[in-house]
Amino acid sequence: MDSQSLHYSLEHVGSSGYNLNIEQRAALQSSLLILKKNYKFHRILFWGKILCLKEDYFIAQGRGEDELQDKRNLYSFNCVEWLLLPPVTEDMIKQVSQAAKGRFRGDPSYLYEHLEVSGKSEEFPKRSPTKVSEECRLAVTIHQIDEEVSVIPRGAFIKDLQGLVQVNPSFGGLSRSEAARLSNFLHFSKPKQLKEKSILEMADLNPRIDFLDVVSDDIPKGSWSLQFEGAGQVCVLRSLLWPGLTLYHVLKTPQHGYIYIGNGNRNLDLPFML
Repeated sequence: MDSQSLHYSLEHVGSSGYNLNIEQRAALQSSLLILKKNYKFHRILFWGKILCLKEDYFIAQGRGEDELQDKRNLYSFNCVEWLLLPPVTEDMIKQVSQAAKGRFRGDPSYLYEHLEVSGKSEEFPKRSPTKVSEECRLAVTIHQIDEEVSVIPRGAFIKDLQGLVQVNPSFGGLSRSEAARLSNFLHFSKPKQLKEKSILEMADLNPRIDFLDVVSDDIPKGSWSLQFEGAGQVCVLRSLLWPGLTLYHVLKTPQHGYIYIGNGNRNLDLPFML
């Protein structure tokens, strides 16, 4: 959610139980502006909140000239003091998947440990511990949520002549009939399925706005819940794969945004629930 319209945006996802108190909203309004200036971000968003056993993590995301590629994530416990999260690597993702399980503690220095058995000897196998900090787990979890379920309305972003992904200033919003179709919502991450489409399927696409994967192609089918709220003027899209991820879009306006407020765990039982 863009920091400039945070108060307005939070009202549209309030029906999902996602809200912040007055102190947190006020702190975010001022601290995010300071972050934008200090880190020279082109735009800064309130990404969401990871619910923990001890203290919750508030997450902010700074965007650069290319909104898709230039992202930096920061976390805070009080919405005032922010710490930069490390860039995510393939090794980090592998270590987190092996060692980090269960609920987040709310302690960035907490170490998750996993004993990995190696060596050919069955009688005396070698045990090499894998340790990963909760700060690394937090960075990887945010990255995975962004890769798998961050969504935008079709046309909200455009690829310019230099190949940079930027906010589309001429986006006027989706109509009700358009918003009722999942094919008009796109994953805001590097496309994976788009490259597999045939030449015939690509013929009807506009390369300036159709450069991302569509939500309707997601597997398993039925992993999204789409509803109209606010007297039918607001489209709300919720992820069932990562419960807590919610997109809102005010019909026929440029207003849209997504937020994640959850425990940071993927719903692994989803294929058996559908």
